[in-house]
Amino acid sequence: MRTQEEITITGSAEGRYTEILTPEAIDFVVALDREFGARRVQLLDRRRRRRATRTTELDFLPSTKVIRDDESWQVAPPVPDLTDRRVEITGPPERKMTVNALNSGAKVWMADFEDATAPTWDNVITGQLNLKDALDGKIDFTASDGKEYKVGETLPTIMVRPRGWHLPECHVRIGGRAVSASLFDFGMYLFHCGQKQLDRGSGPYFYLPKLESHLEARLWNDVFVFAQERLGIARGTIRATVLIETITAAFEMEEILYELREHSAGLNAGRWDYLFSMIKNRPDVVLPDRAQVTMTAPFMRAYTELLVRTCHRRGAHAIGGMAAVVPSRDPVAAKRALNQVRQDKRREVGDGFDGSWVAHPGLVETCKEVFDQWLGHEPNQVVRRRDDVHVTAEQLLDVRFGTVAVSEVALRTSVSVALRYVAAWLGGRGAVALNGLMEDAATAEICRAQLWQWIAQGTPTDYGVPVTAGLVMRFLREELDVLSETGALDEESARLFGQARTLLTVLLSERTCPEFLTLPAYLRHMGGGIATPATQTAAIAA
Repeated sequence: MRTQEEITITGSAEGRYTEILTPEAIDFVVALDREFGARRVQLLDRRRRRRATRTTELDFLPSTKVIRDDESWQVAPPVPDLTDRRVEITGPPERKMTVNALNSGAKVWMADFEDATAPTWDNVITGQLNLKDALDGKIDFTASDGKEYKVGETLPTIMVRPRGWHLPECHVRIGGRAVSASLFDFGMYLFHCGQKQLDRGSGPYFYLPKLESHLEARLWNDVFVFAQERLGIARGTIRATVLIETITAAFEMEEILYELREHSAGLNAGRWDYLFSMIKNRPDVVLPDRAQVTMTAPFMRAYTELLVRTCHRRGAHAIGGMAAVVPSRDPVAAKRALNQVRQDKRREVGDGFDGSWVAHPGLVETCKEVFDQWLGHEPNQVVRRRDDVHVTAEQLLDVRFGTVAVSEVALRTSVSVALRYVAAWLGGRGAVALNGLMEDAATAEICRAQLWQWIAQGTPTDYGVPVTAGLVMRFLREELDVLSETGALDEESARLFGQARTLLTVLLSERTCPEFLTLPAYLRHMGGGIATPATQTAAIAA
């Protein structure tokens, strides 16, 4: 017996939004969520149980040793336009940033619905429209200041990062239940742009964020198979790169590639989310200020070298981390910053990475120059297997910083960045320039996670007193006072900063490290709306 559940849309469905929210597209997203929504919930529950019940240190899984030991399997060969990925630019699919990314000269643009997008309904739907317009050749526009934005003739390959498994899209509901944000972002893009990409000789390519196990990769692979079959797209057309940005996923990199092998486009090495994951999974192991935890720290070196070895052993691309510098107008500061970027990219390409990320068009040439010097005319260095690398579980967990003491500058910087970013995010901006860096939600997550850990562990300051909730709340209050006294807050800004302060206060007061900042922020401040029936209902098994 099958019953009907009403589909409701609680965000605007008028004007150009109707181009995205067609009955057929909604039906496709509903089919995805009905098929895979329950498994998603089960895997999220598994995450929490795994963390709460762990009694031993993390280790490679004995149950999947046969996969790791099997030398015979490889991922699918790369498709032509994902063979050379030496420079990838990332950013939200906002219209101006879309044009700038498409004109940047990068090999790949990752259109980011996740950390770089504040998931207001308008941002989510206009992002989908901008991708559609870009492929239709209709993305050119004139800004309010009269400046014209036009896309050149040579476009980078487009990849899309949907939101993580943990996030819902509360503006689309099936029988009152919010659909998965991951499936919504993925489904809408594939439905509207998948065939357009194939028609231009490319394909629907994705980045998959926040995975914590190979079972979550298996779920994505099953989603790909189902979606391709339903839309009449050949199996294996979809390609996806997985971000290894959690410590649990670092122990399952081979298994993640194996699960996605017919759709795999490699792995990517994160930084802030990886440190944030370390704190969630090992709260008693105190990390120093994030600025001191560079990619040359022993456990970070172990993780990145293992990622390169794992990828190249299986014929997959290894993509390096983010250069987040916003080029300065001061020539001395700009030269210093670009030299730092150049040094970081030399380390990556020397380690064997096939490409790397930048957050600003002004960094594309610097990154490209470094990879060009190393790769020459070769599109990648996947053939460099790095068989010299042998990483143990102990090395992945080797956090050796001695006695950690936090400076007042580090404390105030973490407070300031978290507060300012969250206020901007609540105001609808997901990519925010702060202190000369292009920051996204991952920065706010590591800042508030470090503050929580320092409070929970009573970490000493370098001036002799422990970090306490009272001390951090005082710094939050003083940061707001400075903004108010300098006239930086109008009425709307004051409201957003007040909401940000309240949210951070709650998160920093929890007994255990909250899983995510963006989930409660979204549910409290962005998930509302007035329900309106969609054009059809979903049949479900009773």
